[in-house]
Amino acid sequence: MKTVTVLGASIPHADAINRVPTAIRICMHVLGPARTDARIMREATALVEEGFAVSIVDIESDGGQNVEEEIQGVFLKHIFVSKSFLSTRFARWSLIKAIQILLRVTLCVMRTPADIYHAHDVSGLLPCYIAARLQRKPLIFDAHEIPLSYMSIRSRSILACLSLLLMHILPRCAGVITVSHPIAQEMRTRYRLPKVSLVRNVPTYRAVSKSDRLRQCLELSPDTRIALYQGYLQPDRSLDRLVRAARYLDPGIVIVLMGQSQGSTQAQLDALIASEGVSERVKILPPVPYEELLDWTVSADIGLVVFSPDYSLSIRWCLPNKLFEYLMVGLPILSSELDAVVEVVKTYEVGQVVSSLAPVDVARTINTMLADPVALAAMRCNALNAAQQEFHWGNERQRLIELYHNVLGVQGRPQGSFLEE
Repeated sequence: MKTVTVLGASIPHADAINRVPTAIRICMHVLGPARTDARIMREATALVEEGFAVSIVDIESDGGQNVEEEIQGVFLKHIFVSKSFLSTRFARWSLIKAIQILLRVTLCVMRTPADIYHAHDVSGLLPCYIAARLQRKPLIFDAHEIPLSYMSIRSRSILACLSLLLMHILPRCAGVITVSHPIAQEMRTRYRLPKVSLVRNVPTYRAVSKSDRLRQCLELSPDTRIALYQGYLQPDRSLDRLVRAARYLDPGIVIVLMGQSQGSTQAQLDALIASEGVSERVKILPPVPYEELLDWTVSADIGLVVFSPDYSLSIRWCLPNKLFEYLMVGLPILSSELDAVVEVVKTYEVGQVVSSLAPVDVARTINTMLADPVALAAMRCNALNAAQQEFHWGNERQRLIELYHNVLGVQGRPQGSFLEE
């Protein structure tokens, strides 16, 4: 059993939730699995390390695990749904099914003892808002993307209602968090918020030894150079452009796509690879456990963040996990014109930016980067320094803890707008 420190004493985490009234209890909620979401688990464990008692209500497919479990001192309560619903990321849920899940989640959140509620993304906001209102507790909203921009909502009337709901809820939150400066600025303007705190998606710092895992797994020669994309395989990642670029790559260069497929994306990529005749130039690998990820990442030569900036504002202004994972292992980065990513690449001189996503231009930039070992070595050194000095979880953790201390107020108990209405 993991322990937390409360008033100087280490006690079991479950006891901290149920028996110690002086421990500040946090209830997080995400409409998806928490255990595989690196951002959520980093935040939750950081708060546990600070002495808070943290519970997460999440959505899981029934994989045989218990309804309740503890991971790294965080108490998880699972609501089980079928795997087919999770695999579509809720995009095809019927209205009736969505209402049923909402009611189940809201009841579970309300039954979880909490002094502060912490909602992850818009899909997790309403249950936490209802519970916070009824329990008269503060609410923190954690926007992983621009609210509503990633949701598949065709009805304009529903979208308008959700927008009005956000206009009502967000100014009443005790704290709002997001992942990049451009998104924070947009949210302040759009929802008239006095402040949006920045907590970026960066890993915990560790030095990673060089490995050759990707080449060994794919049975590639030791001198094969690898341009790596890691992360979800999904339509908004412009992965089809990488496949089409493969035919223009110099000999000895391979593109590797490593991650979990969303919906039919991998099947579509497999078909495109076959039709383009690039099966020897593009390889797809399944995801690896997150704790092993950097040991795979380090075996590539450059890291790819080549998304179309015109896809959505969330894409244009994103600062994805993969960017900081690449930096952590010293991978030079090839980025498209993504505002926040480009700022990092240019400020720290850790890669190149391609202005055109035409396949021949993407391939030409990959070829040029890999043909210049001196420039690659300089970018690698800059990336490692940036990760060690700036882009590590220790800095982001402090911002999260400061936000919670501000919410707690000078008395050390939660102070939120819901208490004052």
